[in-house]
Amino acid sequence: MPRVVVWAAHLALPIAGLWLLLTVPDADVIWQHHQTHFWLVLVVAAVNVAIGVAMSIAAHNRSDGRLFLVSLVFLAAAGFLFAHAIATPGVLIGHPNAGFDTAMAVGLIIGAVLAVLSSLRLPAGIPRWQSGLRVALALILFAWMVVSLLDLPPLSRQTQVREVEGVMVWPALAAVVLYLVAAVRFYLLHRRAPSAVLISVVTAFVLLAEAMVAVTLADKWRLSWWEWHLILTTAFLFVGYSAYVQYRREGTAAGLFDGIAVAETTRRVRAQYEAALEELVAALQESERGERPERLAVRMAERFGLTEKQAAVLDRAAAALLAERDLSGRLGALVTVGEQARVGAGEHEFLRAAAAAVEPSFGPVEIGLISDGRLDLRGADTLPLTVKGQVAGAVRIPPGGRAELRATLANQLSIGLENARLYGQLSTLFRQYMSPDVAAALLADPDQAALGGQLVDVTALFADLRGFTTFSEAVEPGDIVEMLNRYHGVAVPCILDNGGTIVQFVGDALLALFNAPARQADHELRAVRAALQMQAAVREIAEGRPDWPRFRVGANTGPALVGNIGSELLRGFNAMGDAVNVAARLQTIAEPGQVVIGGATFDAVADRTRAAFLGDLEVKGRRQTVRAYAVEALS
Repeated sequence: MPRVVVWAAHLALPIAGLWLLLTVPDADVIWQHHQTHFWLVLVVAAVNVAIGVAMSIAAHNRSDGRLFLVSLVFLAAAGFLFAHAIATPGVLIGHPNAGFDTAMAVGLIIGAVLAVLSSLRLPAGIPRWQSGLRVALALILFAWMVVSLLDLPPLSRQTQVREVEGVMVWPALAAVVLYLVAAVRFYLLHRRAPSAVLISVVTAFVLLAEAMVAVTLADKWRLSWWEWHLILTTAFLFVGYSAYVQYRREGTAAGLFDGIAVAETTRRVRAQYEAALEELVAALQESERGERPERLAVRMAERFGLTEKQAAVLDRAAAALLAERDLSGRLGALVTVGEQARVGAGEHEFLRAAAAAVEPSFGPVEIGLISDGRLDLRGADTLPLTVKGQVAGAVRIPPGGRAELRATLANQLSIGLENARLYGQLSTLFRQYMSPDVAAALLADPDQAALGGQLVDVTALFADLRGFTTFSEAVEPGDIVEMLNRYHGVAVPCILDNGGTIVQFVGDALLALFNAPARQADHELRAVRAALQMQAAVREIAEGRPDWPRFRVGANTGPALVGNIGSELLRGFNAMGDAVNVAARLQTIAEPGQVVIGGATFDAVADRTRAAFLGDLEVKGRRQTVRAYAVEALS
């Protein structure tokens, strides 16, 4: 059977007993003992007032309006129960009066209104009108007890058969409805966020509604009249017992009634606990010797009303969280070290970046490499760095944390160092025999070395030396090599600095491509700028050697098949197509020291270039004429 059914069945027992007593008059006997009533009700009321005060204190500590209103519900019921007790006839006053008869009904009606208010959607905090309610309740209670004890009007009128008669019946019935509405609304809150104290409040509101029914229907001093006293006692004891169980479980009074609080209060309290835990974690991190800052844990306990055991749990939780964060940080640092070992990074750049990346998690890391057969970083606290199984250096990692993580860091550094050196060797080898763009592309993706290509719009730049054959006949081979090296020594940087890719050197000539393999939106402008810079650089060299031939340059833009051409045994990066052939033909038209470009190239840079139109020229091997321009300068 579901728990809710069992719970509802138990709640129905009091009203079933009341029905039985009312329908069987012989069973609803009279038991009139004033002294027993006085002391029994007085003690129960005092205990219930204590529960209400505890709730009120908790409401002020949490600054929560809902909890404050619920505390007023119990204070109203308990307070008027106390007023009912002290007005017991024959104890403090000589005869029964209206103060004794109607006290409990008035208290339950006031409580019903407060119960419904507490079940509404309320903002965080205790507004002034709620504080005013408590003052008003205290004044009403005080005035009621004084007037009742002094037997003053209007509470001095003679007693009645029932405590609720006449016009009081309708407010009493309304109070029953209000208690049940509040119980339903709090039960819905319990369904969203289950809480033992919430279900105890729901139970108490239902019992208060049943007590209101008994107060309304029962004749005084009969068993049915005594039953509402028991129902009220049960309601208060149920809340008190739930708080006690939670106190035994938590070990502290702080937070006993947090389940009643509005959502914003709950979030604020949770944020305070999280802030306390963060503060404790930060203190643990800053502890130089790893000692636990006991004073801070005590301060946390005082701030949140924690017991010594709870403070110890908080301390252990902080230490566990710190250890978890330290582990996560170190694992993250190891991942970062792996990411640092990328193509193109030199070993010193890699080691500096890796040391900086791991410092927040591992502390300051010292790294030393073997140089001239010597290693300055030594000691028992160092770990070796190896390259191809040979010791290449050492790393000193501050002690702390797991030893295997320090060993893993040393291994990661070794792998990164070995990769950096390998990449450096490959890069040096590749870059000396091919353009840097091609070398970087092959290092990043070796599959790009496969035979084949793709159609790309490129700007091809051809350059060769006019009169090179005649010059070669007149000088020694060493002089030829010297000239070519000097010319190419200044020409190559002009092309590379503008993003060009040198495809090949053929004797005195060179071919460069722009927009391949790397894509460039302004490849035409880059090619023209590179050509002019190259001519200017060569001109400076040629001024001191008037017998040396001069470069003539041709550039043209158009589609070309770009890729690896050759065989499985030997291949090279190249470009083929009419655009490349036209560039070669334009180079033959140019005069020494001149740059001639095709029409497509000119159209792309016309607004940035000052050039002379050479006409639509016929070139060797091509049926159609070529529109050509001699570039004078870039504007």
